[in-house]
Amino acid sequence: MSSDEINTIVIVGGGTAGWLTAANLAKSFNSKVPGNIKVKLIESPDIPTIGVGEGTWPTMRATLARLGIKESHFLATCNATFKQGTKFIGWQNDQHHNQYYHLFTSIFDPTQFNLAPYWLKGVAGQSVPYASAVSAQSALVELGLAPKKITTKEYEGIQNYAYHLDAGKFSELLKEHSIHSLGVEFISANVTDVNLSSDGSIANVQTDTHNKIEGDFFIDCTGFKSLLLGEALGVGFTSIKDTLLTDHAVTIQVPYEHEDSPINACTHSTAQDAGWIWDIGLTNRRGVGYVYSSQHVSHEDAEATLRQYIGDSAQGLTARKIKIDLGYRNKFWHKNCVAVGLSAAFVEPLEASAIFLIEAASNMIADQLPSSRQALQFAERKFNESFMFRWSKTIDFIKMHYVLSDRKSPFWQDNKLSSTIPASLKNALASWQEQSVSAYDFAHVYEPFPMESYQYVLYGMGNKPKNIAANRYTDIDKAKAQFAQVQKITEHLIKDLPEQRALLNKVAQYGFNTI
Repeated sequence: MSSDEINTIVIVGGGTAGWLTAANLAKSFNSKVPGNIKVKLIESPDIPTIGVGEGTWPTMRATLARLGIKESHFLATCNATFKQGTKFIGWQNDQHHNQYYHLFTSIFDPTQFNLAPYWLKGVAGQSVPYASAVSAQSALVELGLAPKKITTKEYEGIQNYAYHLDAGKFSELLKEHSIHSLGVEFISANVTDVNLSSDGSIANVQTDTHNKIEGDFFIDCTGFKSLLLGEALGVGFTSIKDTLLTDHAVTIQVPYEHEDSPINACTHSTAQDAGWIWDIGLTNRRGVGYVYSSQHVSHEDAEATLRQYIGDSAQGLTARKIKIDLGYRNKFWHKNCVAVGLSAAFVEPLEASAIFLIEAASNMIADQLPSSRQALQFAERKFNESFMFRWSKTIDFIKMHYVLSDRKSPFWQDNKLSSTIPASLKNALASWQEQSVSAYDFAHVYEPFPMESYQYVLYGMGNKPKNIAANRYTDIDKAKAQFAQVQKITEHLIKDLPEQRALLNKVAQYGFNTI
């Protein structure tokens, strides 16, 4: 074989980014078969990993199924639960009891027949929230119901769903599966140096216990440090701290009061004066954290706010403070190295995009990695274009939540300053003031957030076009029939679906159907 061939991939760094990437690549290349592309992962025994989040997108179901991990085993091992979207509490304004949902399931595909303009015209009823008009899931999550039954096949759902999970346990599950089932070679060592070839690409990495580790292609999963792409290859970092103003998080793990306490069926995101609090239910605990701007609240007051939110059960529990560097590398792929996870970019965890973007990156690497090093430049260009688009759209979408808010504290008002809003978001919001969101706004194949996501947030926050012309959207009877069908399906599902904890207990005992 020619020395120009790519035969060995070396991943530096573990955690969710490293092990999910290793698993995806090893599965794609069938690495357990001798002679196929080999995947090696170097993980430091001394550096704790930063969990990039405890929420996923529905894409994770297909990823786990493809990797050959049984859903019931994943749920039990990672204390995982079903997530059906996000409930935003207090985001519209400072008044009490305002809330809306960003859900995973609309009963009817809006790209085929868009119900939103008819909802805007009042066809669904004047007081019906948008989410309730087009989806059953807001009613289901309010009742703590699961998206499926014990008789539903694994990874299939009666309603669309993702997961809440323990990020540390998830990494360990992926590690074990990668090594024992997928053929990944694991090396426990610290990387002490990165050695470059004469052409500026990475030749090998020096370790403290295994000498030099050679490779043809390298993946940087070293977190914010970005040891390979940032430090060794000198790819710069673009900060977005002037767009997304949060720069810290304080987190607390909260045990349930009782072992049969209800489990939230969606992420709860509650607005605060200087940021927002996430509340995620696992089987054994809640993961609760305050994402905040240290320019608008002290670290001490942020922790006090989080403890006040949790209540008396926060007494004696340890809080962990995390500094977050919001931004992205100027290139994600350079020569024979690509960064995945925190080493590539990070935006705040508002819409749980971190693990999805790891999935997307590892999938594209598997699909686009060429056979020879000579062709890397073409894959590099496509990957960088794709992920620059995905990250910019993710930044816009997260920023939109803040821009639409009418909350009055300095943090929220600073988020509405024109200088902090990307021009692309300004243009989109201006357009949607004149006409409703449509499929033509999302023509790019790599859109991270679909049309439905924007509709849930825009209309949930009360942002509507100035008017809907009377002579437009005239298929009133069809719209009425579909709105009625949504309500009928909602009533049926409320009666048919089990509570979240009850289903998870059954899954732990019996498992799902695998046929």
